[in-house]
Amino acid sequence: MAKLALLGGEPVRDLKKNPYPFYPRIGEEEIEAVVEIMKSGHLSSLRGEYTRRFEEEFAKYIGVNYAIACSSGSAALHLALAAVGVGPGDEVIVPAYTFTSTATAVLMQCAIPIFADVSPETYTIDVEDLEKKISDKTKAIIVVHLFGHPCEMEEIMRIAEEHGLYVIEDCAQAHGAEYKGRKVGSIGHVGCFSFYESKNMMTGEGGMITTNDSEIAERARMLCNHGEIRGLSEFLKKKPISEAFNMLGWNYRMTELQAAIGLVQLKKLDRMNEARRKNAEALIKVFEKHDCLDAPKVKPYVKHAWHLFCGKIF
Repeated sequence: MAKLALLGGEPVRDLKKNPYPFYPRIGEEEIEAVVEIMKSGHLSSLRGEYTRRFEEEFAKYIGVNYAIACSSGSAALHLALAAVGVGPGDEVIVPAYTFTSTATAVLMQCAIPIFADVSPETYTIDVEDLEKKISDKTKAIIVVHLFGHPCEMEEIMRIAEEHGLYVIEDCAQAHGAEYKGRKVGSIGHVGCFSFYESKNMMTGEGGMITTNDSEIAERARMLCNHGEIRGLSEFLKKKPISEAFNMLGWNYRMTELQAAIGLVQLKKLDRMNEARRKNAEALIKVFEKHDCLDAPKVKPYVKHAWHLFCGKIF
């Protein structure tokens, strides 16, 4: 057996002559879109049109009625929880293995994250353990399509309906992933996406909320902009300003620059995901040749987004 490069052996790749590809991949289309925004002079989503267009195109892609752009995936989770009414003392079930924002967004609403175990095969929330964690204080469930593999949404939605709970899909690593023919972010009551620059599609920073519920969408849109009612100027012609702000909100708005990049990236998403799948298939074949490696498991009824390839070494 050859000596490891770490111990003085010959490296399999000369990183000076053949460095790994730069990521994120930014093409001329993204650059041209940003330049166009800069020339327009309208960088805020309150004055431009690109954010609205990005919301419309993303909603169409996911297969939902509404999409609300925001400043990050973490902001999307926070807005989603606030929009469905999670508040002090409520419990929200989250997977024990996920990024910190899944749980900290719950804390930001003065609610309590309750941790459920995950499947050792897919690393997504374990349905049986989830059901055991439900109490009379449970208000919602956040499921995470970790690494790009969808959760068992059919069973999760059944459980949620039986107990009258909201389901929030954390799709930060699963852009374009599908569960039984439906894109993630369209199955639960709310979907939350991140567009951080390492994601399958990116805007540098940024996020998106998806839903088919008009009331949730309206609340999320208001909460994203200081709790301000939409069409403020027209509203003030009829009613006093004291009635225009009826909830605590934040400035979680996306910029026009991010939205312009997002529109370009969305057009590339399926092609980029297909390349990820081919790479994953090639890696799985390598893993299968070695007893000490265990390749990631993929359920036959899902389309994996392969944000990350996470296997096991024995």
